[in-house]
Amino acid sequence: MASKEYLSTAQAAKALRISRIAVYKKIKRGEIEAVRIGRNFAIPVEYVKSRIKSVKGKMLTEEEKKKIEAAVDQAIKDYGEVLRKLGNE
Repeated sequence: MASKEYLSTAQAAKALRISRIAVYKKIKRGEIEAVRIGRNFAIPVEYVKSRIKSVKGKMLTEEEKKKIEAAVDQAIKDYGEVLRKLGNE
C-alpha cells in the first residue's frame, strides 16, 4: 500500500506563505483539511500543492482589491510616521 505524504503545520505554513497560527485557524474553520495525530496535525502534501496552484493564477476581485487598499490606507494612517522614519534610515 502506498503511503500518503504529509506536511507538518510549520511546513504547510511555509509552503502557503502564511503563519503557523493562520494554518491552525484555517484547520479549525475547516478551510484546510488535516489529520490529527496525537496533539499535532498533518496536512496532505497533495492538498497543499492544490492550494498553491489555485492561488498562483487567481485574479483579485474588485472587492478584494478594495479590502487590500483599505488595509494599506489604515496601516499608513496608523504607522505612517514610523514608516517615514524607517525609510530615512
